[in-house]
Parts: sequence; C-alpha cells; structure tokens
Amino acid sequence: MALVSSLTPFIIAVICICLAALWRNKRKAKGERKVETEESVSSRPWADEDLRDETELSVEEMAGECLENDSEVQHIQYSPKRYPEDEMIRRANGFYQLMNERRSVRFFSEEMVPREVIDSIIRTAGTAPSGAHTEPWTFVVVQDPVTKHQIREIIEEEEEMNYMKRMGKKWVSDIKQLRTNWIKDYLDTAPYLILIFKQVYGILPTGKKTHYYNEISVSISCGILLAALQNAGLVTVTTTPLNCGPRVHFILGRPVNEKLLLLLPVGYPAKSATVPGFKRKPLDEIMMFV
Repeated sequence: MALVSSLTPFIIAVICICLAALWRNKRKAKGERKVETEESVSSRPWADEDLRDETELSVEEMAGECLENDSEVQHIQYSPKRYPEDEMIRRANGFYQLMNERRSVRFFSEEMVPREVIDSIIRTAGTAPSGAHTEPWTFVVVQDPVTKHQIREIIEEEEEMNYMKRMGKKWVSDIKQLRTNWIKDYLDTAPYLILIFKQVYGILPTGKKTHYYNEISVSISCGILLAALQNAGLVTVTTTPLNCGPRVHFILGRPVNEKLLLLLPVGYPAKSATVPGFKRKPLDEIMMFV
C-alpha cells in the first residue's frame, strides 16, 4: 500500500507529460493542416485560365510598384448627357445601321487619308476601359512604303506555311469561300498599317508594373478602333499574323514587354472592291434576354 502511495505522484506526472505531448501534437497537426489548406487554395487552378495574369512580380518589384501607385486618384463628378427615349432609340438604331455596313475589305485605294483622321481614331481607341486603368496598348501606325513591304514579306512567308502545313485541310476549306490566300497585296496598297501591340506588363523605374487582363483590355480597344474607322468612312480587314510577331516586333523596334495582337490595313476601299455576301445572325440567335 505504501508502495502504491509513493508511486501515485510519479504516475500523475507521467500522465500529465503524456497529455501535454498529445496536446502539442494535436496543435502541430492542426497547424500543418492549415498550411496545407492555404497552399492548396493558393495553388488551385483558375476557373478561367485565359484571365490569369502572366506577370510574376518579386517582393521587391511589388513594393516598388506599391510606392509608385501610392497616391490616391481624385474622383470627379461625371454627368453624361441623357437623351429622351425617342432620341435614344433613334441614335441606337442609327449607330447599328452604320456598323451593320461594316465589312472586311481586302481591296484598297492608294489614296492618302489625312493624318489628323488617323490621330483621332487612335485617340478614340485609347478611350477603352482597361484593368486597373493600365491602358496596356501601343498602336504603331506604319506609312513608310519600305517598312510596309518588309512587313508584307514576313507575313506572306509565314502565311504560305500556314496554308500549306499549319492550318489543316478543314481550316483552309472553311476560308476558301473568302477567296483569300497568302498573297497580301493590300499590305503595300493601303496607305496605313496599324499594328496593335498588347503590353504584357508595364516598365517602371523600379521594375515591372502589372497589366491586369491586358489581352482583353486591348481587344476591347480594337473593337472601338474598328467602330471609329467605320464612322470615318474607312475600311480594314482584321489580320492576326500567325507566327509573325517576333520578326515584326524586331523590325519595328518594339520593347520586350509588347506582343503583336492585331494588324489592320487602313484606307479607302478600291472602286472595284468586293466583299463576300454574308448575312449576319438575327437578334434572337445572338441575344438571350432573362
């Protein structure tokens, strides 16, 4: 009995040590699970991978960017003109009629377009919304005949390879009705080529500046640019120069943060210009009203 009594404090001490160890292990395991959960959330793939920003900033670059953007933007009163309902309807229908006349044109007049018109059109494209107002676009307007021809040579060389090897029979068959091929006479004929570059990131004295949704932002700007061209009575054809970006980028001397997104020959249509007689989908096929 005396032996049991003498061992009791020892047993109690052992039990306390064991309980403390169990408690520590439990807290440690809980902490590890929390870390794993945070890591799994941070590594979870985006639902829309095409919206994910590719710009990776270091801690130092992020700190520099925060300092660069530290000033608060002043908010100002905004009161756009409001139209009566009948005027709204008239304007909406009128703009639709104007844009419904837009066509992709591959036959251009050599007649020169006033430079002031092009400047205003580019300004209009620059009014587009952009992620965090980064305005991640550069519009390179090429008028020089030598540079235009250099661009044409690059595009025709790559386009021939596209038609022959890259695009596949179905793609070539689908565009056959457009009566187009890799020969791009209009790149010499059109008085201007407008090349739209997306700025994948900005360049600050302290490092890189994140350009959120840069491709979507520039694409919206391109849509406004097309509308501005139509409004001015000019024509174009949207050209996505496959595999031409790096070489065109080089001859135009663009910085490393820019990538070619779109090329637009711009001018008046040739008197003999023709376009495919396509019909547009009716409203009930392109809109769902809930």
